[in-house]
Amino acid sequence: MADTHCRADGPDTKDPGCDALNCPPKSPGGEVGIPVIWKEAPKAITNPGWTDWVPVSGPTCLYDAKPEDVLANIAARILNDFRQLPVNPGTLQAQPFPNTLKGGPTNFYATPGQQTFDLTILGQNVHLTATPANYTYTYGDGTKLGPTPLAGYPIPQTQWLTTETRNSHTYTQTGNYPATLTTSFTGTYSVNNGPPLPINGTLDLTTPPTTIHVWKTEKALVADTCEQNPKSWGCPEAGGD
Repeated sequence: MADTHCRADGPDTKDPGCDALNCPPKSPGGEVGIPVIWKEAPKAITNPGWTDWVPVSGPTCLYDAKPEDVLANIAARILNDFRQLPVNPGTLQAQPFPNTLKGGPTNFYATPGQQTFDLTILGQNVHLTATPANYTYTYGDGTKLGPTPLAGYPIPQTQWLTTETRNSHTYTQTGNYPATLTTSFTGTYSVNNGPPLPINGTLDLTTPPTTIHVWKTEKALVADTCEQNPKSWGCPEAGGD
């Protein structure tokens, strides 16, 4: 909670810093802010003893005549504001790309990271943090992985098509497949440098489709190179697929 700093009946009236914090109006004709100290106490205890919330040192300014009302009003709308943020969904990466082979593992991984935003909500400074929590990989062939906390990771080129990761997928048919990544972001917010509070809900973002071209391979023994015989098996002038 936000406890008014230097109130007449408070224990901190003799605090030498009581006159140090000035909260002038943010705009001409606006209301002055209220110096507050952020407190914490266990919810499960009736009439608990409140203590200073250590991560925020000293008083901060809260711009509302009734701080408890503005905090409740921000809490009521914060999920909607969170879902309007321009959060970058990241990209879906595949190895190999854009062409892979039928029957071989294709490694997928995600790139989104934690992002922060500073907004003004109901006249208060609000800091929001969006953190990727879960991922759903849709491979484009009717199968998917997730939701999973696995963001995956890139592997060396020498391991493509031979190493299967926990995010790998094996295509069983040739073709072109639109793969997508859906990332579920969780969020926290803080008001006027107050303690971070969890946002009750998630922001789910899906990337544009990434086309994966799945090919097949054939092997044969040949006597000549394509330079020696342009019509040799497997050469461009030989025709066929």
